[in-house]
Amino acid sequence: MAELVTTLPHTRDSIASRVGFFVKHLALGTYFGFVLLKSQAASWYRIQEMFRFQSFYMYGLLIGAIVVAAVSVFVIKRFNVRAIDGSPIVIEPFPPGFWRYALGGVVFGLGWGLAGICPGPIAALIGAGYSIVIVVLASAMLGTWACLAVQKHLPQ
Repeated sequence: MAELVTTLPHTRDSIASRVGFFVKHLALGTYFGFVLLKSQAASWYRIQEMFRFQSFYMYGLLIGAIVVAAVSVFVIKRFNVRAIDGSPIVIEPFPPGFWRYALGGVVFGLGWGLAGICPGPIAALIGAGYSIVIVVLASAMLGTWACLAVQKHLPQ
């Protein structure tokens, strides 16, 4: 038991770095949630407009996000951009298996359409006081658990 205790990194530096890591990511997640709420990307009404083809707003937002992501990946690859800590950023090639990704996308889209919200802003909506979204969070957790339960029986 004494060996285990001495090998665990419980120094002040490691605890401080863990807390700092947590605080930075919590702040970034909070900012991301704020942006989602202010841009109306988490708005049930905007999402329903999108699925009913009544407004271009969400399509424009998603297309803009795709363009920004594509340009970012291009810049990272072209100029060998490194992470903040200096480590290289590795972008893995898209793995084979189109149909499983297509099926996953259909299931994701059906859940998104039925719930009326994307899983991304669930925490932001709960934080903004929309307590009914806890049902969506519970459903997402149940779906994740169900996927893990049947995953070993699916072809990989």
